[in-house]
Amino acid sequence: MGHKRNFHVVTFGLLVIGGLNWGLMLLGWDIATWGLPSGVVDTVYGLVGLAAVFELFTHGWRCNDCNVK
Repeated sequence: MGHKRNFHVVTFGLLVIGGLNWGLMLLGWDIATWGLPSGVVDTVYGLVGLAAVFELFTHGWRCNDCNVK
């Protein structure tokens, strides 16, 4: 059970990072490109996207707030 929780924490953290980056892009800042090679940036964007898909399909059955009966 701990492994799934750790994975959730990592994916949630990636979603927060991705969300903050999108918000900062409104101000003209893209923190993912600050001194990073394009391959690393693409990897980070890919991981954020995969984290979003994972949370989209698994969040409801794990979340105490969303799974209230």
